[in-house]
Amino acid sequence: MNGNDVTACNLKQHMPKSVINVAILGAESTGKTTLCRDLAAHFGCPWVPEYMRTYLQAKWDKEHLTCTWEDLLPIAQGQIELENKLAEQAAQSGYNHYLFCDTSLFELMVYSNWYYGDCPDALTNAALTHHYDLILLTEVDIPWVADDLRDSPHQRDEISAYFESQLTRHQKPFHRIGGDRDERVQQVLEWLS
Repeated sequence: MNGNDVTACNLKQHMPKSVINVAILGAESTGKTTLCRDLAAHFGCPWVPEYMRTYLQAKWDKEHLTCTWEDLLPIAQGQIELENKLAEQAAQSGYNHYLFCDTSLFELMVYSNWYYGDCPDALTNAALTHHYDLILLTEVDIPWVADDLRDSPHQRDEISAYFESQLTRHQKPFHRIGGDRDERVQQVLEWLS
C-alpha cells in the first residue's frame, strides 16, 4: 500500500451490537497494552493489539526507518481490519462479549496531528465516527520504557493533555485511568458493572 489507496469505506468499523468495546488511549509507555492483556485475561475474551507497533517495528527492522505520513492510512487500515475481525470473534464466543482495544483510529488521528500538524481526511472521518462503549485515557504514572519506536519520554504529560483536549473537543466521553496494574483492572471492572 502506498497510503493513497485507502478510502473511508475501508476504515468502517463493524462492531456487533452484542460486543461491549473498550478503547484504551494515551501517551506512549503508559500501560495500554498491559491493561488490555490484563482485562482480556480477566474476562477470557480477545483484545486488539496496536497494529501500528507491529507495522512500524517491521519497518524499523527492515529499513531502520520510522513512521511517515504515507504510513498513516495503511496503519489505519490494518488497525480497523484487526478490530473488526476480533469483534466478530468476541460476538461469536460463548463467553463475555467484551473487546479491549489497545488504541483506536482516534489515537492514530491524535498522533498524526501531533507529529504532522494534519491528518488524512479518511482517517479523521473514520476516527470521529467510530463508537466505543468506554474510552479510557491512561495516566502518565508509570515509568517510561525505551524501545525501538518510542521517542518522547519527556513529552508524555504534554501528549496526555493533548489527548484529553482532543477527546473533549470531539465530545468523546472518557475516563482517566491510573494506578498499579490491579488498581487499573479494578477501576475498569467498576465502570463496566
